[in-house]
Amino acid sequence: MTPAEPPLVAVTDSVFPSLDAAGTVLSAIGAELRLADGSTPDAILRAARSADAILVTYAKITADIIQQLTRCRIVSRFGIGVDNVDLAAATAKGIVVTKVPDYCIDEVSDHAMALLLAAVRKIPFSDARVHAGEWKMPSVVPIHRLRGTTLGLVGFGRIPQLVAPKARAFGMHVLASDPFVAAPVMEAAGVEPVTFDQLVERSDYISIHAPLTPETRHLFDAGVLRRMKPTAYLVNTARGPLVDEAALVEALTEGRIAGAALDVVEQEPPASGSPLLTCRNLILTPHTGFYSDESLVELQTKAAEEVVRVLGGQPPRNPVNPEVLKAIKTTHAR
Repeated sequence: MTPAEPPLVAVTDSVFPSLDAAGTVLSAIGAELRLADGSTPDAILRAARSADAILVTYAKITADIIQQLTRCRIVSRFGIGVDNVDLAAATAKGIVVTKVPDYCIDEVSDHAMALLLAAVRKIPFSDARVHAGEWKMPSVVPIHRLRGTTLGLVGFGRIPQLVAPKARAFGMHVLASDPFVAAPVMEAAGVEPVTFDQLVERSDYISIHAPLTPETRHLFDAGVLRRMKPTAYLVNTARGPLVDEAALVEALTEGRIAGAALDVVEQEPPASGSPLLTCRNLILTPHTGFYSDESLVELQTKAAEEVVRVLGGQPPRNPVNPEVLKAIKTTHAR
């Protein structure tokens, strides 16, 4: 990049009504925004091959794509998880990958509680019955009181840390399992630290907030679902593959758990013939837990600010592979 040449920032895919918020931030360095005309590898490379930075939402940034990038210094994700970016390939190429871990925490924690309340109070089912002309309480019972029940939080990062006080406001006892959060942190938040096995067996309701890694894929498999209480509900606002959907459908249809509510599924959107769509005791929302008008502006702004920092020679706030920054610093020191 010559001094007179503005930096090029490629956007692989966008779910936003506009990219105005990101554009405003990037205008500080005179950056040109280029939106890919599709999310296939070829379309991404047409936009990003010679880009100085990449902004990505859901598109897959594979090792093959990364190998063909000629100038990229940063891949900044519009989101919290980075499982759609090949971190090993980016690190080997000297490209820093960033995320925005502190946006939409209000929205997702609200959505998790909304799904839980809707499932337990059987609101979607009741609504459907009334619209079908049936005004009968027996068709929706039993419904149980929330106060005095136990909610288990799988993971205790920023989002579940906001779920906990909301659940406690309903009179629920809250458990949490997270190998990366110290017990005193949970206890200070009024949450009882437990092992994952204890959480599964003791919880009346379970809300998943774990990252998707090779170790957590299908964390909720048939064996775990069998150990849940038959009256329990499962809520997932994290990542779809954390739950083995075939096992979940079986557990729901056989009545081995009372119900579930998912904002995320393994294949988004689910296929038209997906067994998930036939489960009457399952609530589905289309991965909207993160959404509010305000959160989208915050997300674009913070992701674009990471690009400005890195292209300006400053360290990003939320690097996923900080070893790249150390390598760059060491090289410059030489």
